[in-house]
Amino acid sequence: MACSFRRAIACQLSRVLNLPPENLITSISAVPISQKEEVADFQLSVDSLLEEDNDHSRPDIQVQAKRLAEKLRCDTVVSEISTGQRTVNFKINRELLTKTVLQQVIEDGSKYGLKSELFSGLPRKKIVVEFSSPNVAKKFHVGHLRSTIIGNFIANLKEALGHQVIRINYLGDWGMQFGLLGTGFQLFGYEEKLQSNPLQHLFERLGVYFDEYSGESFYREKSQEVLKLLESKGLLLKTIKGTAVVDLSGNGDSSSICTVMRSDGTSLYATRDLAAAIDRMDKYNFDTMIYVTDKGQKKHFQQVFQMLKIMGYDWAERCQHVPFGVVQGMKTRRGDVTFLEDVLNEIQLRMLQNMASIKTTKELKNPQETAERVGLAALIIQDFKGLLLSDYKFSWDRVFQSRGDTGVFLQYTHARLHSLEETFGCGYLNDFNTACLQEPQSVSILQHLLRFDEVLYKSSQDLQPRHIVSYLLTLSHLAAVAHRTLQIKDSPPEVAGARLHLFKAVRSVLANGMKLLGITPVCRM
Repeated sequence: MACSFRRAIACQLSRVLNLPPENLITSISAVPISQKEEVADFQLSVDSLLEEDNDHSRPDIQVQAKRLAEKLRCDTVVSEISTGQRTVNFKINRELLTKTVLQQVIEDGSKYGLKSELFSGLPRKKIVVEFSSPNVAKKFHVGHLRSTIIGNFIANLKEALGHQVIRINYLGDWGMQFGLLGTGFQLFGYEEKLQSNPLQHLFERLGVYFDEYSGESFYREKSQEVLKLLESKGLLLKTIKGTAVVDLSGNGDSSSICTVMRSDGTSLYATRDLAAAIDRMDKYNFDTMIYVTDKGQKKHFQQVFQMLKIMGYDWAERCQHVPFGVVQGMKTRRGDVTFLEDVLNEIQLRMLQNMASIKTTKELKNPQETAERVGLAALIIQDFKGLLLSDYKFSWDRVFQSRGDTGVFLQYTHARLHSLEETFGCGYLNDFNTACLQEPQSVSILQHLLRFDEVLYKSSQDLQPRHIVSYLLTLSHLAAVAHRTLQIKDSPPEVAGARLHLFKAVRSVLANGMKLLGITPVCRM
């Protein structure tokens, strides 16, 4: 795939530039597809080669790019070399491109893109991801939906890259409402209702699982140990009201004071989070711990990480907060949405209504399950299209559009390509002739498939799912164009077989990307 081409280009460049190929790999990127039919497959950023060069008298970058291109030669891999804006461009031998990409997609399966040389030097780590974290005394609020799907995506991506991931749901189970809940249960409760697990059911509809459930109450005693440690280090200050605080500024700055104990001696969120972090390090010896919560808790986690540091825990630097914005305007037909189950019910209802007008819906074995999966895809894609930190306005109408950049369109594309394989697969999915896939539509798809590893790499760097979402939507649009123009039915067997291989590769990569995002692909809809 892309990495083998990148390696070949890097080896040739290394001989000219006298640099190890490994130093050049990340400077060589697959070119995003454009409207033009003839476009290079890879480009070398000359700027990135000169980033560490502080010589201000160096020649113009465009001149450097031209000089470098003149020293390079075409070979069995590279068929054309040219220059662009501050780049050297490489066009791969078309038949080699076709054969290599399609073979790699089919051979690597769910690992396509993850075996790239971009990830070869990546050390395998133990990563704790805390996400979702609802209050168990209340119904699951839509405010926790973003934490759940974002945390699930991050955990999926880290696991796919080979890391050991521990998924933790840190439940809110502390405070007055739990006292009332306990009293109410003693007076009026039923054991079977307590034993039933509505939260678990909600997570199974969302396709989410956790390795550990823990609650704030678990850290009641451990938080007292934290307070003693703070006091022993001279960091605990008592206020006139009897509360205990930690001054993180060291000079009495009120904005940097964190309250860690109430006047009655009980702990607060910060104290229990400190105790939880220390306990997890003792238990898991993690390399990284990621907290996925709304941006309103940014200051809270900054203070928690800072307190861990001044308490002497150097591993505090391994803790990371991934903040996200607020969803606005999420309403059902009954009014403002408060609970997640209302959202899921609305999704299923609306999708069933949309599907009722399509004749193939009657052939589905379980239309409710399909409606739910397509609806969740619609919800997740709308949520993941922008920066996680941004607030966004929710729109049911936009969510369920079958055309355009929506989750429904992704699912529809996957189902349509699966149908092609079911209809023609037995007759054609053997060997294929690469010469039959040289149309512009085929080449555009192959060039886009080349970029999948770079997109995964980008998302692994900033933990933003929007890179993958954008990639999959573009792939679906390319597939839609190709489906209209590259006929399988009534084509010669050699041509039909080659095109079917291409569509199978597209469906495979679509499925891989959707699963990373937390979406279960459907085969019929």
